[in-house]
Amino acid sequence: MAFISEALGRMKPSATIALTQMARDLKAKRDDVISLALGEPDFATPDHISEAAIDAIRRGETKYPPVAGIVPLREAISAKFKRENSLDYGLDQIIVGTGGKQVIYNALLATVNAGDEVICVAPYWVSYPEIAALCGGTAVTAHTTEADGFKLSAEELERCITPKTKWLILNSPSNPTGAAYSRDEMKALTDVLVRHPHVWLMTDDIYEHLTYGDFKFVTAVEVEPSLYDRTLTINGLSKAYSMTGWRIGYGGGPKQLIKAMDTLQGQQTSGTCTIAQWAGVEALNGPQDHLAIFRATFEERRNLVVSMLNQARGLKCAMPEGAFYVYPSMGELIGKTLPSGKKIETDEDFVLELLQTEGVAAVHGSAFGLGPNMRISYATSTDLLEEACQRIQRFCASLN
Repeated sequence: MAFISEALGRMKPSATIALTQMARDLKAKRDDVISLALGEPDFATPDHISEAAIDAIRRGETKYPPVAGIVPLREAISAKFKRENSLDYGLDQIIVGTGGKQVIYNALLATVNAGDEVICVAPYWVSYPEIAALCGGTAVTAHTTEADGFKLSAEELERCITPKTKWLILNSPSNPTGAAYSRDEMKALTDVLVRHPHVWLMTDDIYEHLTYGDFKFVTAVEVEPSLYDRTLTINGLSKAYSMTGWRIGYGGGPKQLIKAMDTLQGQQTSGTCTIAQWAGVEALNGPQDHLAIFRATFEERRNLVVSMLNQARGLKCAMPEGAFYVYPSMGELIGKTLPSGKKIETDEDFVLELLQTEGVAAVHGSAFGLGPNMRISYATSTDLLEEACQRIQRFCASLN
């Protein structure tokens, strides 16, 4: 329509949200639909966090908050950065947003001009290139391969950097692959950035606490402190604290960047929900016992799903280090036909037919910039995961 802005015309709808809604619509017609499309923990928010929100309501903590976040939450975030990541951020270097997505959006909107390039590592979270485009920038795809564990190499990063590069967005552990960078792997990337002082780094650490086995999480500035003055370290409470609906994300970075983001947010949404912020204070300062339970449960589910998908005809599924996603390849199945005679020509065809035929919702890999794959979230019960994987096996076996 003529009245729709050019900026909005540069964006595509979120594939994860679209597939999730398709699953919901189908579930309204049949009750056997299993959605593995949305990245949302199935655990309840820990009780002590919910109680803190209730206490805040009873104390009357229901007024407009400061744009950058209430002081107790920014103090808790500062302490978290110091305690867990060896990073020193003052209160004027921290901002709280309505989810991590708003923090990412505000950082790019506050800094990106027309022609600026933002490097997104494929497979990438679907929103990164779309946010860059909406802000007037150009998303540049840095490629990875399954053989390299879907991790960006120093050589590929070097290839992607140009005089127009403004940001590199680095997500570890990754949505959609679960790939996470070891200290040595991270150091190889930060060494490249040290040689290019005009490039800023945005680290999306939202899955920090969801790593498995002996893997040890590191964030970039922890590995290379010289990048401190041009890095925005982003995190949030959605995944590790099962607080997706509370909408609390945060970032720590240079004062001038945080000030610019604060100015933008002041004319945009103002401060994040006060009650949710007080819950966030308790999340970061209170007991952390649930994290071990979450990790152990997700690790068991990961192992189950990887095993069952690798037993499906034509699928190959790598074992990820973190998050709660797997990213199996279906390259051997492209070109096969359904019993109806319809041909599977793309990974999108595969996931749409899987949903209609077997009632299992996943997201096609091409939406994340690398196919033919699909993203499966194992943030649901073991029983549902077993049933879903059995259906996927049956669907794959039916292809001629």
